[in-house]
Amino acid sequence: MTWNDTFLAIFDRCLDLYKSGNHDYKTYYSNEDSAFLTSIGYKPREFFDFIEDLGGEGEPSRSTALLVASVRRDYFLVMQGGKLSSHEITRDDLPTFGDEVDGITYLPRIITKAKAKLKGELDPDIMYGCGGDRKFLRTHGNIHPADFLRNVWAADGDDARVIKYVKSHL
Repeated sequence: MTWNDTFLAIFDRCLDLYKSGNHDYKTYYSNEDSAFLTSIGYKPREFFDFIEDLGGEGEPSRSTALLVASVRRDYFLVMQGGKLSSHEITRDDLPTFGDEVDGITYLPRIITKAKAKLKGELDPDIMYGCGGDRKFLRTHGNIHPADFLRNVWAADGDDARVIKYVKSHL
């Protein structure tokens, strides 16, 4: 029952490494760290993206990183039975930044990213919770990235429910 403490300990250590000038995330993790990340359905680069953004941009916070990881971990354990997906989506699979649904630009993109995040299927060069995602969520009712992720999970593929959720925050 201490996975969150382990997550934050690794996160803080890696953030210190990043702030000290080491930006090579491949050097951050011990074998034990890597096994832990796998046990919660996380990839090394996926973990690093939150460290890089916090270290460079000052957000998202470490608590946001933990909450997003919590949703991913829950989905991984409950829906995927602790088994990693072998599928991976690339930038070419994502809707563009300008695509819209129901008059809301970027929403198709962030929904697609959230679905892939839940399943652990994001290409290492794609981050759920990136600056563009954070800007979208902030300007559409200040929705927390973990809350959006949980709502995408609850919608179970029904994008109309996600659209309704976003619109309820406007």
